[in-house]
Amino acid sequence: MSVPAPEIPTLLLNPNKSAPALAREFLSAQFREWGSTDDFVARLVVCELVTNAWRHGEGQIILRVFRDVRADLAVIEMWDQGEGLPVVGPEDTEAISGRGLLLMSQLVHDWGTRPITEGGKIVWAKCAL
Repeated sequence: MSVPAPEIPTLLLNPNKSAPALAREFLSAQFREWGSTDDFVARLVVCELVTNAWRHGEGQIILRVFRDVRADLAVIEMWDQGEGLPVVGPEDTEAISGRGLLLMSQLVHDWGTRPITEGGKIVWAKCAL
């Protein structure tokens, strides 16, 4: 008899200015459930990913947070229906925005993107628990 896989915590967000705050609350609740007391970096990461999806993606945002096969890492996945994949741009000290992915890439264990066959993309990051 097989044991069913546990459900992955998932949050569906409308692409608007409330999405980043709702995503941070969702992530913090999940980290508390796992017994983690330090979610600072993960909250920064989820805020960056969801904000980018809201501003540059399309359609609703699907956020999933789950433990990696390594017990000390959490995986944050953000899905949207936009076609463009995010890239870390060159550092520009004169720009007033555009540094979020660069900052995030320096704080996480790993991150990446992948297009979805049905359209859209997943952007993911692995952070310490």
